[in-house]
Order: sequence, then C-alpha cells, then structure tokens
Amino acid sequence: MTSPAEPAPRAALITGASRGIGLAVARRLAAEGYALTLSARTPEPLEAAAAELAGPGTRVVAVPADAADPDALAALLARHEAEHGRLDALVLNAGMGFGSPIAETPLRRVDKHVALNFRGPFALVSAALPLLRRTAALDARGARIIALASLAGLMPEPDLAAYSATKAALVSLCESVCLEEGTRGVSATAICPGYVDTELAAWKTDEIPAEEMIRADDIAELAVALTRLSRHAAVPRLAVNRPGSLFQA
Repeated sequence: MTSPAEPAPRAALITGASRGIGLAVARRLAAEGYALTLSARTPEPLEAAAAELAGPGTRVVAVPADAADPDALAALLARHEAEHGRLDALVLNAGMGFGSPIAETPLRRVDKHVALNFRGPFALVSAALPLLRRTAALDARGARIIALASLAGLMPEPDLAAYSATKAALVSLCESVCLEEGTRGVSATAICPGYVDTELAAWKTDEIPAEEMIRADDIAELAVALTRLSRHAAVPRLAVNRPGSLFQA
C-alpha cells in the first residue's frame, strides 16, 4: 500500500456512485473540494462518472466493486486509504428494492436485500471505523457516515417488507454508530427519503409522476450539509418526503 504524496484536505468514499443519488452526492462533494473514491458494480458508467468529476485539483478514483461482497468492500476501502489517506465522509448509497407481498417473496430475494442493503454496509462501516476515527482526530467537524435509507424503513409500505426491513436495519445501524463512536468524533445519519426521481423509483411513476417526486439533488444537498456540521451535532436519522405526503412514503 502506498501513501499519497499530498493527502487531500477532505476525502469521501461513495458506493452506488455511478448514477442517481450517489452521483448527485459525488457532484456536490467534488464542488466542495473533496477528493473522491467512487464505487459501483458496473465499470463503464462508473468510469464515465469519474471522468465527469475529475478536474484540476480534484482527485477522483473509480473502483468497481460488488457492495454485497465484504472482500470486495475491504479492497475498496484499502484502495481509498492508499489514494487519499483519510476518510471524512463515507456515503452508503448502493442498495436494491423489489416489491412483492410477504407470502409471495422467496427467501433468496430476502437474502439479496439483506446482503446489499444491510450486511454490505455493516461490513464496510466496521472496516472503515479505524480510518474514520483517525480522520476525525484531525478535523473539528469529525467524520461522517451518510447512509441512504428510505422512508419505508420508518413507515413500511405494503409489498415492500424485505426492502423496508433492511432499510430499518440500516437506520438502526446509524443510530448505533452515533452511540458507540460519537465521543471519537464519528457519527452517522440515515437519510430516509420518500420516492426520489431515480431509476429505482421508476416503477412507481404510474401513481406518482416523476416530476412530483423528490429530486436527487435535494438529497445530495442534505448530505453535503451534514458534512459541514461540527462533531458536536449528531443527526441519526433524517426523514424527507414530498409536500402533502408526510405520512406516506
């Protein structure tokens, strides 16, 4: 493992970064001067995202990885540390969602939700904590974990039991990080939006037109705002919904 010649002032690692909310967050953090490690499963769109964001003074590394594979995530983290030397923001955006009634949901589909929406993030958080702690010791703002959960993790919807349960687990993980790591300057926030105008929500446009959904840039704005807080402010969860739909996902 090599050390970067000039460690970035601040650095972020983003999973699911090739499109949607992940790419929107990456764009905002690049504008804030962050060095970035971008990860997603498919190399081509990931490389395109990295090419878009790289520029003078902006170091961007693209690392294809399966966010459900702990070994791949360990290699991703090692690459990030070798390239940037610190981790100020860990953005957990990779995830999946598939709707079906409980009685019609095969366990293999439940397993896929657990692996990608919870087990993978848990493994990455656990592995990243030493670097997050070291980084937090260098900055009055500490270090942040930002997990893209869902309003369905707070208020389950019919036919989304596996998705809702794994997003609820992700919310709980963020709360646990705040309790266990807060005194070390590391905190976590689960951003829990309703339907956001991305490919993941395209199946819902027959009920909610895309133009009425939350914007990916709105979620990115909240994510970046969290990185500006001091270490003394912990925000374990943050619910975001469409106007007029406060009690529905």
